[in-house]
Amino acid sequence: MKLVTTEIPLTQGVLLAGGLARRMGGGDKPMRTIGGRTILERVIARLKPQCGGLILNANGDPARFASFGLQVVADDVPGFPGPLAGILAALDWTAANRPGVEWVLSAAGDCPFLPRDLVTRLHDARERENARLAVAASGGQSHPVIGLWHVALREELRHALVVEDLRKIDRWTARYPLATVNWPVEPLDPFFNANTVEDVAEAERLAALDDAP
Repeated sequence: MKLVTTEIPLTQGVLLAGGLARRMGGGDKPMRTIGGRTILERVIARLKPQCGGLILNANGDPARFASFGLQVVADDVPGFPGPLAGILAALDWTAANRPGVEWVLSAAGDCPFLPRDLVTRLHDARERENARLAVAASGGQSHPVIGLWHVALREELRHALVVEDLRKIDRWTARYPLATVNWPVEPLDPFFNANTVEDVAEAERLAALDDAP
C-alpha cells in the first residue's frame, strides 16, 4: 500500500457508488468502460497513490465489485438518501476500522479524470484557511461530493441526515468553515463525470487526452 506523504494527514479514501444511476437507465455507472478500462478502474488508479487506503460505498450485492479488491461499505441510512449517506458510512467505517485516521476523502465513482494532486491541495487549503471541511471546484462550479471530511463530524452528519432529513451536501457544508479549491478545466475538466450515455461518449474522447503521455 502506498501511503500519503508525511506533509499531510493520513487520509482514508471512499469512492461513492451508492446512487441509482437513473439517467443511465439504472446499473452501476462506474462499471461503464471508457478507453478500454472501466471508469472505476480509472478512479482507483488516480486515488490509490494519494490515500492511505480506499473503500467503496455501494448498495446491493457487493460481489459485483469483487474484482476491484476494495472493501465495500453500504449506506447505513435507509432509502438511498444520497451521497451524504455514503460519506457518513465512510466516516463510521473509518472510526471503527482506522482509529488513527481523522480524515476521509470522498470522490464520485463516476469521475475518471480526478486530479493527481487532489488530496494534497485540499489539505493545504483546509490548513491554510483553518477550515473544518474542503471541497473541489472547477470552471466556477463547486463539486461538494469531492471533498475532505473530519471523522469527528460523523454524529453531526448523522443527526442532519436522520433527524433533519437533510439531503444536499452544500446545505450541510454551509454550517462549517469551508475551503474551496479550484482546478483548471483545460485540457479537460478533472471532475467531468459520466452521468448519461452521451457523457460516456464524451468521456471516450477525454480519455484519449488523459491517457496521452
